[in-house]
Amino acid sequence: MTAPSTFGLSSEARNLHWLLKNLVEEVPGLRSVAVVSSDGLMLLSSDPEVSAAGAEARTARRAGPKGSAADLATIVSGIGSLTIGAAKLMDGGGVKQTMVAMEEGSVFVMSISDGSLLGVHATPDCDMSVVAYHMALFVGRAGHVLTPELRSELRKSMESAQ
Repeated sequence: MTAPSTFGLSSEARNLHWLLKNLVEEVPGLRSVAVVSSDGLMLLSSDPEVSAAGAEARTARRAGPKGSAADLATIVSGIGSLTIGAAKLMDGGGVKQTMVAMEEGSVFVMSISDGSLLGVHATPDCDMSVVAYHMALFVGRAGHVLTPELRSELRKSMESAQ
């Protein structure tokens, strides 16, 4: 997976892209990674096709759910909404992490800040504890810089790249 172009972005935005690139490179078994805002819009993606080449490249490679981090972002947003609702009904406090284990892979969702979420689609043979650990590192490093201004900048860069 290659990172999208970060030309013209602020140093904070470039740093988040770098953190995402490191997450993907350091953790074996990751198929797709997405950072989603509280309103369900993708802010960052490990999928170069989401921010670069388009549909034909996306269909040529089956990396994540249906081949793209855009699909993962939709799933992450839905899982996040469902688990937040469940936590409220159960008086469980804030949701920190959700994991869905399937026969052919796993989906991990972790809260970042202000309702933003980090989502990962991993292979069935991934080491779940390693994935969770590296996700927590990403969240710890990204949470304090993911300001409303930065989220807006990331949204605009994703929209302009499509």
